[in-house]
Amino acid sequence: MKNKIQIGIAVFFVCIGIIGVNTISAQQTSTNNTIQEVQLNKNDAFNEIRDLLMANFDFTNSDYKQGIVNSEVKFEITENGRLVNIHSKGDCKNVNREIENVLSNLHYRIDSDKLNGNMIASTYVMPVRVDINNR
Repeated sequence: MKNKIQIGIAVFFVCIGIIGVNTISAQQTSTNNTIQEVQLNKNDAFNEIRDLLMANFDFTNSDYKQGIVNSEVKFEITENGRLVNIHSKGDCKNVNREIENVLSNLHYRIDSDKLNGNMIASTYVMPVRVDINNR
């Protein structure tokens, strides 16, 4: 009986040791999976997209939620610089729909000088904040 207790205690400590080693190794590798913040500069293509979105946005729709509406737009860039697979989600479904319509119907291509091989076939997320004033 004494041997069974000793074996049980030994197994317990081995399991705790294995769990500790796995946790430490998981914490060490998780730093490689962090998403890095990307700073946008004035000449960046995403600022051009944001400016075109605001220039073509229809603010007169009465179905929009009043006040500040926060949305998030996801899209991909094709090899020729077009925006595809545009999806928006946020505070107001009507604003989201308008964002998707505007970006889908833009006759805009990102300048090939601003594209590199890493930008193609990637999904981008762009925050959009719209202030709908009282009508």
